Amino acid sequence: MQMFKFLTIIFLSSFIASCGSNSSQNYFTIKTNAEKGNISNAATLNLSIENKKNYTIDSVSYLLSGKKVESTIPLKNFKLGKQALEATVYFNNEKQSVSSQVTILNSELPKVYGFEILNEYPHDITSYTQGLEFFNDTLYESTGQNKESKLRKVDYKTGNIIKNINLADEYFGEGLTILNNKIYQLTWQKGTGFIYDLNTFEKLDSFRYGNSKEGWGLCHDSNVIYKSDGTENIWLLNPETLVEEDYIQVCTNKGKIVGINELEWVDGKIYANRYQKNGVAIINPENGAVEGVIDFTALKNKVTQHSGLDVLNGIAYNPKTKTIFVTGKRWDKLFEVQVIEK
Repeated sequence: MQMFKFLTIIFLSSFIASCGSNSSQNYFTIKTNAEKGNISNAATLNLSIENKKNYTIDSVSYLLSGKKVESTIPLKNFKLGKQALEATVYFNNEKQSVSSQVTILNSELPKVYGFEILNEYPHDITSYTQGLEFFNDTLYESTGQNKESKLRKVDYKTGNIIKNINLADEYFGEGLTILNNKIYQLTWQKGTGFIYDLNTFEKLDSFRYGNSKEGWGLCHDSNVIYKSDGTENIWLLNPETLVEEDYIQVCTNKGKIVGINELEWVDGKIYANRYQKNGVAIINPENGAVEGVIDFTALKNKVTQHSGLDVLNGIAYNPKTKTIFVTGKRWDKLFEVQVIEK
């Protein structure tokens, strides 16, 4: 009798489990027209369901990047990069959710740009440049390395340091941006950024990062602060709370672009140094598309060659001159350039 009760309990438990609305076994998968998971943002994404058990399907609802979509989706208004796909299939008075992903790439090749040097200015050869930004025709610079990191206000024409503060020894300085009379400066691996008074350099506050694990570059468009973390992601921060509210993924027509570093806002686009590269990517802030690439390879040979010389890093747009300024880590020159399409 006890054995009978035991078997009955097992049978009932199995029966109850099988009647749940979401079975642990997937009867369905999402099919797309993406080739090897990749699709152009000029294309239309087509979704369908592979029905492994030939169940009678009552209806299907789809989500792409958390947005409800139909089975046929023009992609021109979607952000690039890996995007989550989810389908909820209703069948036999049950439902089952299945997921997949698709990578949306840009439809066009990036344009290639060169440059013309307009002026050369002196730059502190000891500065491990991480961030540059102009405000009122004055250059602000953030430098890196533990026990060497600084925040500076610089007369760019002479190279003279107008104001300087040193970061605590444990902090490795990274990018900076200026908004509403405040300077925002990142540090690399401590998950912490600092906020200073623009005029006095008094430290007003600090902030913590969210899902971005490291601090690399900063820029802003007055409404949003953009933050890079060394991956393909550029995070969109609320300028009041500094909370990471969204992100874009930087992509070309071939794939994602990692190592996104120092950032600058120029005429509605994000200009970004890539770590250990000699180029600057011109990025659409709406979807992450690399629309252009500026080749600055020739600049490194125009500075003093020494044992501490490091890579191109540091790009700033001066609204007064409407020109771009470029330097590098421990470069003794700051170059004012005009970008030219090849």
